[in-house]
Amino acid sequence: MTVKLSSAALGEIAHTAAVPAYDPIMLTPGILHFGVGNFHRAHQAVYLDDLFNKGHGLDWAIVGAGVMPSDALMRERLAAQDFLTTVVEQDMNKTAARVTAPMIDIIAPDDTDKIIAALADPRIRIVSMTITEGGYFIDASGAFNPGHPAIFQDGQNPDRPKTVFGLIVAGLKRRRAAGIPPFTIMSCDNIPGNGEVTENAVVGLAALSDPAFAQWIADNVAFPNSMVDRITPATGQREIDFLRDTFGIEDNWPVFCEEFKQWVMEDDFPAGRPPLEEVGVQFVPDVAPYEHMKIRILNGGHAAIAYPAALLDIHFVHEAMEHPLIRAFLEKLEKEEIIPIVPPVPDTDLNQYYDLIERRFSNPKIGDTIPRLAQDGSNRQPKFILPSTADRLREGKDIVGLSLVSALWCRYFEGTSDSGRQIVFNDTSADKLHAAAKEARDNPSAFLVFEEIFGEVAGSELFRQRFSHALKTLWAEGTARTLELYLQDALVK
Repeated sequence: MTVKLSSAALGEIAHTAAVPAYDPIMLTPGILHFGVGNFHRAHQAVYLDDLFNKGHGLDWAIVGAGVMPSDALMRERLAAQDFLTTVVEQDMNKTAARVTAPMIDIIAPDDTDKIIAALADPRIRIVSMTITEGGYFIDASGAFNPGHPAIFQDGQNPDRPKTVFGLIVAGLKRRRAAGIPPFTIMSCDNIPGNGEVTENAVVGLAALSDPAFAQWIADNVAFPNSMVDRITPATGQREIDFLRDTFGIEDNWPVFCEEFKQWVMEDDFPAGRPPLEEVGVQFVPDVAPYEHMKIRILNGGHAAIAYPAALLDIHFVHEAMEHPLIRAFLEKLEKEEIIPIVPPVPDTDLNQYYDLIERRFSNPKIGDTIPRLAQDGSNRQPKFILPSTADRLREGKDIVGLSLVSALWCRYFEGTSDSGRQIVFNDTSADKLHAAAKEARDNPSAFLVFEEIFGEVAGSELFRQRFSHALKTLWAEGTARTLELYLQDALVK
């Protein structure tokens, strides 16, 4: 017998899953969140659920808001179950389900007036976001791009914004006009200095239509940096069926994730914040060391294994880690080229951190997929891989493994795996990358023309040499043999 998820069914669901210890009716809004996806519901929402279960911070409930067409489907499915979410945490040795209830509404992406009104609501004291790395309109150097068509459009039409940042600017302007203190803006995306990056986007967009107001934002609005971490795969029918068959819960969009989670933040919240330190959030003076560690070692590790796995027709991440060549490739790359240039992190052994990452990647219960890791490489490579390459080049160090990662990405974008299987791309720049990758088979430098991706790295003669040799070897020898050569220190021309 199964039970459809709803507030009325929580009593029955409590027989198989943990349910909120608080009454969602008692919650009032304090946070407006852009980007209600799986990661947000497995991370920030879970921390708030933990806090509410202690009876604390009940005036910090979440109101979701969307700007993408896909957000409308999320709203429809969650509204049908009273905005509840079943979170299934899967460790190597256990699987547990819990229903979370910190979200009280989601505003549809086409309801601009309602979103701006919510942003102007004095009860909203934090605006947070998980809009993916590609949603910040930045180039390979990390600089805000005011010439992006979507930003230009919002700059010309500040009263009818379409982007997250345009909406935030409109909400802040309305608050200032009404004498309401500004909210704090908190990015929860995997970008180094995500607070500064968000500030550059908000202030930069405001300056296109009202430079004086842009300066007011810079002087009065807080943008704390944060580091977030929890492996959260996409939800498919497999996950929906598993939840129904194992726990008897019918959830329109459950979230599956690992047991591990981490959240490190700078404590800069002039308008107040929930006492999240009570549920494990670390508040630190400087997030940068934690960001570097996570983005370079974990996110960089994901990016490193995605493309050799895809070229070898491997679907799941744990299966990639079971492949001896891929596992050894990742370890050698991390310990010889990535970890040595990651700055020290307080009370953290970076090699032990990598060992933890290796175990997390190997968790077979998560069901994380290679296609998820491989998507959006044009935004992820400049943030997760190429900064390590650039740092090593500045220090005069070799980049054999990191160049191989870039070459694997190029080889992937040719469009077929080593067996000839067609690869399905998921990248906003897929067409131009595919065309360049095909040309690069005979002329490797054709793939390095994208300054917005490769930046200064493309100008390095050593990188171009290492990239070219790795790509030619991939085509001549195949992925497995190329990995073997790298592991034997024989991939140097």
